Amino acid sequence: MRRGRVLLAGRYRLEVEIGRGGMGEVWRAYDETLARAVALKLLLPQDTDATATSRFRLEAQTAGRLNHPNVVGVLDFGEYDNRLYLVMELVEGDSLAGVLSGSGPLPAEQVARLAAQASAGLAAAHAQGIVHRDVKPANLLLDTHGTLKIGDFGIARFLDDPGAALTATGQIVGTGLYLAPERALGKPAGPASDMYSLGCVLYQLLSGRPPFQADTAVALLHQHLDSAPVPPRELGVAGLPPAFESYLLGLLAKQPEDRPTAEQAAEWFAGGAWRGLPEPLPEVSPPLRPNPSAAPAQTGPGPYAAAETSHPTTYALPATPGHRTAARAAQAGRSGRARGRGGPGNRPKVAATAAAAALFVAAMLLGMRWFSPDTTAEGTEPDASPTASSPAATPSDDSAPPVTSDPGAGRQAVTTPTTGTVAEVTPSTPPASPAPAPPASGTPTPTPGTGDAGPEQPKPEQPVQAGSDGEGDDGGDDGSDD
Repeated sequence: MRRGRVLLAGRYRLEVEIGRGGMGEVWRAYDETLARAVALKLLLPQDTDATATSRFRLEAQTAGRLNHPNVVGVLDFGEYDNRLYLVMELVEGDSLAGVLSGSGPLPAEQVARLAAQASAGLAAAHAQGIVHRDVKPANLLLDTHGTLKIGDFGIARFLDDPGAALTATGQIVGTGLYLAPERALGKPAGPASDMYSLGCVLYQLLSGRPPFQADTAVALLHQHLDSAPVPPRELGVAGLPPAFESYLLGLLAKQPEDRPTAEQAAEWFAGGAWRGLPEPLPEVSPPLRPNPSAAPAQTGPGPYAAAETSHPTTYALPATPGHRTAARAAQAGRSGRARGRGGPGNRPKVAATAAAAALFVAAMLLGMRWFSPDTTAEGTEPDASPTASSPAATPSDDSAPPVTSDPGAGRQAVTTPTTGTVAEVTPSTPPASPAPAPPASGTPTPTPGTGDAGPEQPKPEQPVQAGSDGEGDDGGDDGSDD
């Protein structure tokens, strides 16, 4: 075809040929209808490849599903003079293959920027279920602003259409210098295969050479399968951060599952992580201060004691005047803790405990005084007058003994037929009158009756007290038979 004389489909005028491949030729053209420059790919006559037409249609359909700033956009597709053509966005700049041949290796910062853009374009294709399968420097184009765009989806395939590869059994489609190990084994290409190929391109942009080179295609495939790439810094690459080199070697991992995804790589390079700068630590919230007035003291281990023991939490002590700081209290040891237990906060508890103990002792003494038996010292006479504290003050029922009054003695005598018991009386001050004669032998000793408070309780016998007149009997049995 001659320049400027062919008008395809009545609107695309061919200007100059800018590329040629095995399937077709690429022209710079001008769209007469929309008045803009475009790139037009024209399929060459195919006499030997029966699948060329189908693959060309597939490229148009694949690229037509993508709309991303880092992917060359498809504008039109048709047929002219029994030849298929594909109209695409025109990229005015050069490809990375031309950049390598013209200027050689690139600095790490520029390679990182190109890596972020290429990963973003591949992530958009992978999200649509499209695998490029031929990522290489010649298919990565740069526009006038330096933006990278992925082109030539001629051998791309859909993940949801296993028959879209359109290749014969055992045939490997792609460039051997950038071929993933799984594809060298004849396995289907996946998104991880594109990331391996991108890693080979980045390696070449940094060092000026692909990671693997060999004289034959078979030897090259074996290197992709078995050989480890030489770290770029050992090849004399200067200014390459270790984080960048480690990530690049991760892209060249032999197993697909060990490689980062396109989306992860785009975020990693765009975020500047390739520089290897330490990430800022998360902000630590100030420690909580315990509030003794709001939360009661816990006397035992709670339900989460094990968790708190395994993950201890440090609390800041309140800065109260008169108390030591946390550091001094920690150095004080046991003496500091002992002083802390006796602080003002525990004084109400101590006072309450002391008051309860005093009340208990008083109640115990009162009970002992209430139920203790009466003993009369030698030479004194007990006062038999009933008092409010005496349980024998009020006789009850028919069994109550008769009460006789003795005005001369100033007391009341209670007589009962019961023998061998001692009446419980409350001693009082003896009267001034002379003491009465002791009761005759064999006379029963009065015992307390049953009061309103309940049945009478037997009392233990009192020990015999020796007297000068031989009076030591406590009113019990004197040995005579009744």
